[in-house]
Amino acid sequence: MSDLKNLIDAIAAVPLRGGRRIIAIVGAPASGKSTLAETLSAYIPNYCIVPMDGFHRDNDDLSHHDLLSHKGAPETFDVAGFLTVVRSLAKQGEVDFPVFDRGNDCVVEQGGKILATDETIIVEGNYLLLDEMPWCDLAKYWDFSVFLDVPLEVLETRLVQRWLDNGYDYDGAVKRAQGNDIPNAKRTVQKSMKADHVVSLDSL
Repeated sequence: MSDLKNLIDAIAAVPLRGGRRIIAIVGAPASGKSTLAETLSAYIPNYCIVPMDGFHRDNDDLSHHDLLSHKGAPETFDVAGFLTVVRSLAKQGEVDFPVFDRGNDCVVEQGGKILATDETIIVEGNYLLLDEMPWCDLAKYWDFSVFLDVPLEVLETRLVQRWLDNGYDYDGAVKRAQGNDIPNAKRTVQKSMKADHVVSLDSL
């Protein structure tokens, strides 16, 4: 809890730039990014959370490029569209952004809205600090970045459980996790640039 307080204090100390501060919450799949973002929002006034998941490419597009089985990998996101929204975040005023409907496995365009009164924008996603083109262009837009440090073996357990919760038997869940999720987790951990603040598993 003390680490959470330190993180809240660190975010509050980030100066507003043009009336806003943009905070990146970064981590591998199943590291707890969404949970941390929601937890932080309870202590931060005038906030909005922008999940990277809203920029998944359409399933038909992924199928056409033989990428559907790799959904969730960096190549399966609309990075250009994401960059366009991120660039607009620092401007005062309303900003629409897409959100991901997990139940229907599709993106809802303009499903979210940043209000003109929002000061702290929390962007959460796997690849916000990825040191690969074109993702590495994002880093300059973050006023403060946080990385969730979760051991790979814990991530593997969580990722298998995620597929079990979605109705897969154990062998099927392991296959799904090992075939795509775990490689994405390793890529995130091994190829992300250094964050301003690291949150360990013990703090989650």
